[in-house]
Amino acid sequence: QLQASGGGLVQAGGSLRLSCAASGRTFSSYSMGWFRQAPGKEREFVVVISWSGGSTYYADSVKGRFTISRDNAKNTVYLQMNSLKPEDTAVYYCAARTGPISYNHRLYDFWGQGTLVTVSS
Repeated sequence: QLQASGGGLVQAGGSLRLSCAASGRTFSSYSMGWFRQAPGKEREFVVVISWSGGSTYYADSVKGRFTISRDNAKNTVYLQMNSLKPEDTAVYYCAARTGPISYNHRLYDFWGQGTLVTVSS
């Protein structure tokens, strides 16, 4: 029901834009988030956005470089990633929950399949 796309290989300093398209239900009333998991590491919070888009919350590691947005008419959430660093390399997952935004990935009910972002130095 959530399909993430847009990952790929990019050099450090480059940019990528991830998309998360929802299907099967309307996610316009859901909080949405992006999380990532690097090899051998725990899944970690990246950024979340409220159903209206009026509230966002970023991890310190991406603040000022990443921007989340959503288009409820298209049932899609975006993650614009600029100034990418090798430490941003991970599988990026989008997720949705019916409650308020949260940085805790365990509270999210719906998950996309993930899209791999690789940043070379």
